[in-house]
Amino acid sequence: MSTVTKISTVSALIVGALTLTACSSNSPSTDDAGHSLVQAGTLTICTNAPFEPFEYTDEDGNLTGIDIDLTKLAAEELGLEYEAIQYDFDAMASGAAFASNNCDVLATGLTITAARQAKFDFSTPYFDANQGVLVSNGTALTSLADLAGKKVGAQIDSTGKTVGQDAGLEITEFPEVGSLIQAVSTGQIDAAIADIGVLQSYVNDDLTIAFTEQTDEQYGFGVKKGNTKLLEALNTTITNAKESGKYDEIITTHVGAAGN
Repeated sequence: MSTVTKISTVSALIVGALTLTACSSNSPSTDDAGHSLVQAGTLTICTNAPFEPFEYTDEDGNLTGIDIDLTKLAAEELGLEYEAIQYDFDAMASGAAFASNNCDVLATGLTITAARQAKFDFSTPYFDANQGVLVSNGTALTSLADLAGKKVGAQIDSTGKTVGQDAGLEITEFPEVGSLIQAVSTGQIDAAIADIGVLQSYVNDDLTIAFTEQTDEQYGFGVKKGNTKLLEALNTTITNAKESGKYDEIITTHVGAAGN
């Protein structure tokens, strides 16, 4: 089927408490190909912008990014319309977004971990994710040990938080990356630990990446357990995009250089 994908974005933030009940009466439908969808004929994506270059708003106010482009491509290949919902990150990472039948796919720069795999399934990895430490220019840091005694922040339920805590640091949590970066900019915290691919978008005359912490982790798209056909479709999209060169095109558009 080759229908034109219709793009629509729901911009209202659905906070954690609401995700447990907001759409609990939803009954997913299954299309002729066996894909279970929360809205018939539509691929519903849950994301958490800003998380540039994976999901962010462009100068025209449109939601865009690596995750958005790849999942739009999946919707096109499936002949489905496309809807992206701005969603609470913690509710996605915990699996609550699937329990309340609000999302078909989690597309939010989500690191594949064993704890998350116990709650929902992941697609084929589509991006390598190491951690970086963002600081004000002129701050001399070369390792996590140098952060001892400093005010350090990370996004809630993120790899950055885990990396910092594993190093014995006290971490201040932020709901999304935008507020985390703002905290560094204003001096509320001394450093932010987050995915290097995201932090690179915020480097400027005032902010710099002090060092990179190698974690060898990868991003994947989240899918509700048991939704096997949809998971296979996402994997096919990722494979096809890499083989056709479309993946490199998407990466170059949002990052400036291909290579993952």
